[in-house]
Amino acid sequence: MSKAEMIVSALPQGVDGAIITSSHNRRYLTGFPSSAGTVLVTSQASYFLTDFRYIEAARRVVRDMECIEYKRQTEVLRELMQRHGLHTLAVEDEGLTRYEFMQLQSALDGVCLQGNILDNILKSLRLVKTRDELDKIRQAQELTDYGFEYILTRIKEGRTERDIALELEFAIRRQGAEAAAFEFIVVSGENSALPHGVPSDRELRRGDFVTMDFGAVVDGWHSDMTRTVAIGSCSDEQSTVYDTVLAAQRAALSSLRSGLGCVEGDAAARNVIESAGYRDCFGHGTGHGVGVEIHEGPRMSPLAGDERLREGSVVTVEPGIYLPGRFGVRIEDMVYITADGCVNLTKSPKELIVI
Repeated sequence: MSKAEMIVSALPQGVDGAIITSSHNRRYLTGFPSSAGTVLVTSQASYFLTDFRYIEAARRVVRDMECIEYKRQTEVLRELMQRHGLHTLAVEDEGLTRYEFMQLQSALDGVCLQGNILDNILKSLRLVKTRDELDKIRQAQELTDYGFEYILTRIKEGRTERDIALELEFAIRRQGAEAAAFEFIVVSGENSALPHGVPSDRELRRGDFVTMDFGAVVDGWHSDMTRTVAIGSCSDEQSTVYDTVLAAQRAALSSLRSGLGCVEGDAAARNVIESAGYRDCFGHGTGHGVGVEIHEGPRMSPLAGDERLREGSVVTVEPGIYLPGRFGVRIEDMVYITADGCVNLTKSPKELIVI
């Protein structure tokens, strides 16, 4: 069954089809990247609508749905509504602003557009990766592992955070990555206490921790990894913090399996950090899903409610400790959830490296 067919089968009775407009969900369904386009799925047929800039390339890539070129998208949509007798369509809540929704509803006069349906269907589908999707994520992580091995030979005192981030991205892209998975985080010394710090012109100094959070994209699928290394030397306190984060990550990794509550997965790491006396120094969740977006479901967090891990999901495991104005440590792997455990897709070493 194609993804479009799975969407249709999940729609409630009385909803004739769905319109997908967000770029990440379009790519998820078509495998084709574009800045413009719409996917229409119905019980009879499915379509990818795009303009002159993309139509030829789309026809080479998109499978399981017909590609149609438009000059005015709503005119093509209206014709397809009439062709298939569509009266009620589900639309993305997150993929349309209120203004865009009103514009679309006005253009498709006589068709009822319904929210509060499609987003949950798409998120549920995206939670479980197919063999092909997992293979692409694995390839993205292989490029990320290569990047870490490469950059270890380039890190030294006097280089700036920005230099390291740029060289790391260049190395990964030169090896074949479609893009960086996100804006790389490379932070050192006191900046390493910033969980999402931005690379600056600060120069690396002896005694610094350097945290690098980075990833690659392969055919639209992302990877995500974080490593923290020391420059020249490492204090006893730094070693203690590092060992605590590593122990927390290992505790979480050993707990993961299909059916585990996401709050429980988070707690496996958080309890280790809190027991070591760093309760207020770990303010983010232990992990998140990765796929066609760098952050997607499921999320391992104290706020995850009754959400549970599912076999086939890919999630990060990334506890951290951050001491404001001093230093921080984060260690992140990406794993594939199985029925009775998880498979770690990250191969880079994570024992403390002093360069």
